[in-house]
Amino acid sequence: MEISKGVEMLHLDFHGNIIHPVLLWDREMAVLIDTGFPGQIEDLRVAMEKAGVPLDKLKAVILTHQDMDHIGSLPEILQECGNHVKIYAHELDKPYIQGELPLLKDGHLENPPKGRVDDCLVDGQELAFCGGILVIHTPGHTPGHISLYLKQSKILVAGDSMYSVDGILGGIHAPTTPDMTAARLSLKKYIHLDIASVVCYHGGLSDENVHDQVVELIQG
Repeated sequence: MEISKGVEMLHLDFHGNIIHPVLLWDREMAVLIDTGFPGQIEDLRVAMEKAGVPLDKLKAVILTHQDMDHIGSLPEILQECGNHVKIYAHELDKPYIQGELPLLKDGHLENPPKGRVDDCLVDGQELAFCGGILVIHTPGHTPGHISLYLKQSKILVAGDSMYSVDGILGGIHAPTTPDMTAARLSLKKYIHLDIASVVCYHGGLSDENVHDQVVELIQG
């Protein structure tokens, strides 16, 4: 689903679990935000090709955090794209993504997905990709969770800092958020942004009265 020019919200089904990585592209490059579950490389390839973006145009992968449904297909992407793609994440989640520490929520897995992180992102950093991407450190769900504000389209890619149901923001998903205090503080970082729409990894697009919805969540 193309939600703005050069911004596609992917719709991937993993055994009935629907997730929404985001694909950005322009003439120079394509950027993928999160990679789905392990084994979804072909789903990603098909979804990207439907958007008219071949996998070999991918130059950057930004990981919002370390959870398995976000880094799952990273090993396959690295295997296929090699050094043509750069991987970005926050430094606090980097050791988990690289396999130096067991995943916080999937530490029991014998063979968890892992891959290199080339560049560590910090709060307030701006990436000059596809019209500009503002990095917002939004811990709570994981220590190194980040959200991404797409400046050109005014879209907030919220990762798992919030979820949505039928276009309505549902707030923080408490069962998968170890630090609810930090997560609530993180939501306050959205207040001063001019947000036209939000993509939640779980739940998808919310694009009506987004600012009012966020304010309500914070006050609630």
